Amino acid sequence: MNRVHFNEHVYEIFGSQNEVRLRTIYEPEEGLFIAETPMVIHRALDAGYEPELLLLEENMARTRAADVLTRCEGVPACIVTDEELKQIAGYHLARGALCAMRRRPQPSAAAVCEGARRIAVLERITNPTNVGAIFRSAAAMGMDAVLLTEDCSDPLYRRALRVSVGTILQIPWTYIGGCDVLKQMGFRTAAMALHNDSISVADPCLHAEERLAVLLGSEGYGLQPETVAACDYVVKIPMKPGIDSLNVAAAAAVVFWELAK
Repeated sequence: MNRVHFNEHVYEIFGSQNEVRLRTIYEPEEGLFIAETPMVIHRALDAGYEPELLLLEENMARTRAADVLTRCEGVPACIVTDEELKQIAGYHLARGALCAMRRRPQPSAAAVCEGARRIAVLERITNPTNVGAIFRSAAAMGMDAVLLTEDCSDPLYRRALRVSVGTILQIPWTYIGGCDVLKQMGFRTAAMALHNDSISVADPCLHAEERLAVLLGSEGYGLQPETVAACDYVVKIPMKPGIDSLNVAAAAAVVFWELAK
């Protein structure tokens, strides 16, 4: 283990920098993101991300994160007390393990969707908790890829990664400039929206599509009207009277489950 003492560089990475700034810390390279908890760190390593710096609570370093240290041999590791970790991170970490990882260049949408039959498309979803939960459901239900418009929350934000339990690192994803590229790639499109002409998520026509992209919109306003108008289908989840919608992450789980049947 290449153990280092707490210093300004450790605080710069894990304490004083917000996550947007971490993306530019090694410009013109891709910057950093923070993987939190041993499981997320392992999944980042499995996916081939390069570790830059570890920050571990001392008891965690001896127990549940010991194999993280083994896998990251030669990577600088700062071992601190639980109280010191709380002061650095700004909050208590139940699973005291953080790893700064180098980002990679984003692939093209065409590369991510090559061979894909079922994809999720997120438009203007800005809550990292929802982004993480949607990715977790997409991975669990066998969606082939996730595309995000550029105004979505970053999937590599610490909270999104933690909520997804690292599954963001297991499913192909990238950003798209706009949803018009979907039909260019051969996808039929299904907008999740409450309209008079919406069909049920269980409609057989959706299952019959060879390539289908499911579009999910922002937490407060849903998909933009022009996005819905451009889609081949408008889809809803049938609900009890008096209840008109679900949280976007819950709705995503339902539609992914239905499409996986």
